[in-house]
Amino acid sequence: MSWKQKVRATMAHRTGYEIRRVPVPRPKTEHDVPRPPADPEHDRLLRAPVFLLSSVRSGSTLLRLMLDSHPDVHAPHETHVRRLVVQFETPPVKQAMEACGHRRTDLEHLLWDRVLHRELVRSGKRVLVEKTPSNIFVWQRIRKCWPDARFVFLIRHPMSIALSWHEADPENRPFDLAVERTLHYMKTLQRARRRLPGPTLRYEDLVADPEAETRRLCSALDLPWDPAMLDYGSRDHGEFAKGIGDWREKIVTGRVQPGRPLPSPDEIPEALLPIARTWGYAPS
Repeated sequence: MSWKQKVRATMAHRTGYEIRRVPVPRPKTEHDVPRPPADPEHDRLLRAPVFLLSSVRSGSTLLRLMLDSHPDVHAPHETHVRRLVVQFETPPVKQAMEACGHRRTDLEHLLWDRVLHRELVRSGKRVLVEKTPSNIFVWQRIRKCWPDARFVFLIRHPMSIALSWHEADPENRPFDLAVERTLHYMKTLQRARRRLPGPTLRYEDLVADPEAETRRLCSALDLPWDPAMLDYGSRDHGEFAKGIGDWREKIVTGRVQPGRPLPSPDEIPEALLPIARTWGYAPS
């Protein structure tokens, strides 16, 4: 242990505080600029992946379980691949990768693609659906990484989204904060909807008539509809699905039970009114 480590450990033991160096953000270079694959045929293993874009607390887990029950679709738990990063630890490795024509972001895209492709191959299915809600903040980069990516949008009443996020942790998520944080997701989702092709599903329609909505989605994805999608509760959806058994109780004679009642327009906070109007949940 170095003298610096000893001093830091002693101070932490005696005072309960630690001294840490604040990381200095490195200046951005061309290595930080994402770009499409230089050689798509060899740079990408995953073909036409589907990204389910939504805000948090919008029912994306329910839709994931339905899709994962389809015999041709693998919809894993949120993978957060956008958080997988590559670093050049030494000048020689940076020079070597540049000689190969790779930027740092190129290598990250190779890593993302390999991780998701491995998930798909191990499932034995042919279509991958990724539903991490924070993907909404990097939809431009996802499109750069996979130029053939397909997109599905899931919306829900903005008030229901904010309430659900607040109620999941009321002490640390006061309602005003819940409105602010979830609205950031919703606004970004709406910007993506304006720029990207793909079908939009409403959570309320999905729970009211899951067969009609899943049929419509399968048609948009060029997939045959399968009744197994309505029987998702009887299937194994991986380790992370074990804690969501409450969804399994929402199937009644092939139909999902409705969610919370929708708020009246006068119950919607002022901050949520514009997006509620845009999505058709409040009168213009």
